[in-house]
Amino acid sequence: MTATKHEMLRAHLEGLIDAELGPHERLPAERDLALQFGVSRMTVRQALDRLERERRVYRVRGAGTFVARPAITKGIELTSFSEDMRRRGLRPGSRLRAAEAVAAGAEVGFALGLSPGDEVFHVARVRTADGVPMCLEDVFLPAAAVPGLLDGALDGSLYEALHLRYHIRMMRAEQSIRATVLDREAAALLEAPAFSPALLVERTAFDQRDRAVERAISVYRGDRYAFEAAIVRPPDRTDAERSAT
Repeated sequence: MTATKHEMLRAHLEGLIDAELGPHERLPAERDLALQFGVSRMTVRQALDRLERERRVYRVRGAGTFVARPAITKGIELTSFSEDMRRRGLRPGSRLRAAEAVAAGAEVGFALGLSPGDEVFHVARVRTADGVPMCLEDVFLPAAAVPGLLDGALDGSLYEALHLRYHIRMMRAEQSIRATVLDREAAALLEAPAFSPALLVERTAFDQRDRAVERAISVYRGDRYAFEAAIVRPPDRTDAERSAT
């Protein structure tokens, strides 16, 4: 099937961005593109609007359209504590506090899609970085999905164990982060002053089959840990989009 002029224009622009122009180099003017491909300026503008929404180009009023720098970050990624620490150049470790089979209860059961009386495995650990306590971690997993988990080693990455032993890969998560303070017990475990600042992270993670298989509640020392995220401002709406609202 013969490509339309609009499709040819888009392919041309993508080829320029991918192979010919570097970041911050200017694309041809709208007028020149319209003449070259025999289309209206509105058609050219629509193609550029789409590339801007995809963050492949950006516009400067009065100067033209330019190639955007490729994204090199991904915001907050779904990683295990061990993966996170290794990326920061630190040696992850664990001190096991509890490993037990318990009833899910209302809150954990709701998060994992279980009845309150269903069995889950609870693993509580002090997570360390280069031997220094970094966070308190309480993880709950459906017992039916990970039989025998408590019989194996629990001093390393649970995500790695789930992948190797049960072929479970965490693919996405619903997570909240909020400020809190350390009570006396948590402060003692983290070797920090009582009532010092901390971050409370609650996460429900889903596997490749989109099953909720982990409910994790972690308390991080506020003086030793920070979450980092790359955020971008969405492109301004086009005149056509404004007039449609």
